[in-house]
Amino acid sequence: MDAHLATNQEHWNELVPIHVKSEFYDLDGFKRGRSTLLPIEREEVGEVARKSLLHLQCHFGMDTLSWARLGANVTGVDFSAPAIDFARGLSRELNLEARFICANLYDLPDALSGEFEIVFTSYGVLCWLPDLTGWARVIAHFLAPGGTFYIIDGHPMTNVFSYAADLTDLRVEQAYFSPRHEPERSEGDGSYADPTASVQHQVTYEWNHSLGEIITALTDAGLRIEFLHEFPLGFWPRFPSLTERGEDGLWRFKDPRQSIPLTYSVRARKR
Repeated sequence: MDAHLATNQEHWNELVPIHVKSEFYDLDGFKRGRSTLLPIEREEVGEVARKSLLHLQCHFGMDTLSWARLGANVTGVDFSAPAIDFARGLSRELNLEARFICANLYDLPDALSGEFEIVFTSYGVLCWLPDLTGWARVIAHFLAPGGTFYIIDGHPMTNVFSYAADLTDLRVEQAYFSPRHEPERSEGDGSYADPTASVQHQVTYEWNHSLGEIITALTDAGLRIEFLHEFPLGFWPRFPSLTERGEDGLWRFKDPRQSIPLTYSVRARKR
């Protein structure tokens, strides 16, 4: 694992106990039966009962186990050992059958065998990956012939705008395109799930990927795109003016003039 990913791994290892206790993740509600899957992904992925599903970058497993509750035969993968340890314990506690693998995504073919009917990943995942060509090859490696890949994530367009707390409008802060393979270094206390938390490993590295780069990586790996959808809906209130939250759990701008793509989804199939 390169130095940037190793630094991110230390950060995510530290976030696990913070996220487990946070209101953002509402672990108690999940234990009582709440699904962490939003209506968009449930509808667009479709029926999963009795299908094998590989969940990449699964964090501590709540989405993975939500798919298990819908009848999927699930395998969750993450590079954080504390996250995977907690996911395994949660699976046992709730008596939900699941397999969890601790591995760097790019090394996963050396840690896991077999093929899957569905490969799934969601929300805040691609910014942590430097190489989308390698990412797409891993997906193609694990997809069974005719199998489906699905991603839903924050739209790359959102990276253009400032999310300073004192802004009430959208203001361009940086370019949409960034030098390939050059990460953006960030440093700060807290977490999106708990801004007040004290975090020792504050430095992280993220990579911006354009929508064209994402689609091209998937097609170059031999996948056929079935759809690309864009939504003026956010899975978290990234901007101060993103104040309206619907019953579906997604955030909207009150001012329709600020309607921009906040989230995208792609479904692709292995030929």
